[in-house]
Amino acid sequence: MKVGVIIFPGSNCDRDTIEAVERLGMEAIPLWYTRKSLTGIDRLILPGGFSYGDYLRSGALAAQAPIMEAVEQAVSRQELPVLGICNGFQILCERGLLPGALRPNSSGEFRCTWEYMRITSVPRGFAGLKEGDVLRLPIAHHEGAYAVQPGQLQSLFENHQIFLQYSDETGSVHALTNPNGAVANVAGISQGLVVGLMPHPERAMASYLGSSDGQRFLKAWLGEGSQ
Repeated sequence: MKVGVIIFPGSNCDRDTIEAVERLGMEAIPLWYTRKSLTGIDRLILPGGFSYGDYLRSGALAAQAPIMEAVEQAVSRQELPVLGICNGFQILCERGLLPGALRPNSSGEFRCTWEYMRITSVPRGFAGLKEGDVLRLPIAHHEGAYAVQPGQLQSLFENHQIFLQYSDETGSVHALTNPNGAVANVAGISQGLVVGLMPHPERAMASYLGSSDGQRFLKAWLGEGSQ
């Protein structure tokens, strides 16, 4: 399986993401942001980082990069699973490929912490995860507070698009487990084959790093989790 990893000017998690994919036995293909074709790519990751220095809004400029036209076309044909991590999540929202937006943290500060999060619903194509599972993953962002219109939030829950919520280690979701002010503690959402999350699974690939739950998450996204 060939997993494309898009590199935008300012991306700083692309190398970690590539190494994580290769550790799981997949072939990682670096894709420069000027590329206009995704031919030969089986899955696609938009990694974290500070694309274009986070000018304007995080992800706003990267959302207009040449490669995003090919991403949008592949998504519209429902032929390519896409994963956006942190800044990648922001880019997907800015492009309109995921609903909602990521706003500055309610604290006004950059948050770099380990967090627990509950699987609220399992996105399409994931293997080996189930509702109620709890993952421990790190976050590192300044604009990570998920926001959406109140009426739309209810629809996202009803359509099982809210797949990750910040929680405690037992899976209980409440105000004290919300690290950034995200509405309803949302840490990740999905729409069809497109998935976005603020935590960094590529930074949690081994227990000595703090958690190996990132490896479990990426295996599930790659369809390898049940094997």
